[in-house]
Amino acid sequence: MLFAPIGEAGQQKLKESAVLIVGMGALGTVLANHMVRAGVGLVRFVDRDYVEQSNLQRQMLFDEEDVRQGYPKVIAAEKKLRKINSDVRLEAIVADVTVHNMESLLVGIDLVLDGTDNFQTRFLLNDACFKKGIPFTYGGAVSSRGMSAILVPGSTPCLRCFIQSADASGQTCDTIGVIAPVVDIVASYQAVEAMKVLVGAHDKRRNSLVTFDLWANHYYDMKLGEPRNNCPCCQLKQYPALDRAEQDSAISLCGRETVQMAGNGPIDLEIWRARLEPAVVQVSVNAYLLRAELPEGERLVLFPDGRVFVQGTDDLVRAKILYARYIGA
Repeated sequence: MLFAPIGEAGQQKLKESAVLIVGMGALGTVLANHMVRAGVGLVRFVDRDYVEQSNLQRQMLFDEEDVRQGYPKVIAAEKKLRKINSDVRLEAIVADVTVHNMESLLVGIDLVLDGTDNFQTRFLLNDACFKKGIPFTYGGAVSSRGMSAILVPGSTPCLRCFIQSADASGQTCDTIGVIAPVVDIVASYQAVEAMKVLVGAHDKRRNSLVTFDLWANHYYDMKLGEPRNNCPCCQLKQYPALDRAEQDSAISLCGRETVQMAGNGPIDLEIWRARLEPAVVQVSVNAYLLRAELPEGERLVLFPDGRVFVQGTDDLVRAKILYARYIGA
C-alpha cells in the first residue's frame, strides 16, 4: 500500500481478484509465490506432475522432503503457500489441462498466468482466454533465455499472431537445462504485468514481447503491433485449440521420456495397488499417486483422476502397448 501506483485502493482490488496459474513447475512456483505474497484474493493453480529431484534446482517452492513423499507439485506448493499468507484462498488442482476442463478452470478467473512448458497447452490457454475475454500473461524460459508478454483480448494481438506454431527445436529445460535466475526474471515480468492489469493500471502495461539471454547479455523488446488479419483466434474467432476432435489420448511430454495417457475416468489407487503388485517389480502409493516399476524397465504412475504416466519412453506406440498390458484398453 505504500507503493503509490497501487496504494490502498489497488491493494483492495488485488484482494478481490482471482487468478489461474497453469503449470506449477519453475515459472509456476515463482508466479504463485508473487501472487500469494501480493495478496491476490484467490489463487487457483493446476499441474499434472509430481515433484522429482531434478526439479529442485529451479522450482522454488519444493524441497527434498517433497521428493521423498512423492507429492504432486500443486499439493507440495499449497503446503508452502498456506504458511506465507493465510488470507489468500488457494485452490490446488491435480489435473492435466485439456480442452475438456479448460473452460471450467476459467470460471470466476480475472487473469491467467502461463507456467507451462509446451506450446500445445499455451495455445489452449491463449484460445480459451481470448474466447472468454480474459487477460493472459505468456512466459517461457530455457537455457539462459527467457521471454514474456501480457496479452489482453480486445487490446493486443493474441499469442498466435506472433508465434504461429509450436517450437520444433526440441529444446526444453529437461534436454538442455535452464539456469534459475532466468526463471525468476521471466516470472517477475509476468507477475508485475498481472498486477498492473488487476489494479487497473492499463496505461502502464508493457505493449511488447520482451526476450533476453542472460548469459550472452542480449535483450530485445519487440512491439506487439497489430493482430494478424487472418489469425484464427483473435480475428476469425475459430479457436482451433478448443476443437475437441483434435485431442489425442496419448501425449509425449517433451524432454521427459514420459508419455501421458488420458485414462478412462477416476480410479481407486488402493484397488490398483492390489491389481498391479503381482505383476510388477515394486509398487508405492500415497494419497495422490501410485508408482509401479515394471519388469520391462519402464514405470507407470497412476493418478486418481485416471491419468497414467508411462515413464522411460517417449515412443507413443510403446507406451500404448504397456498401458494396454497393465491397465487395459
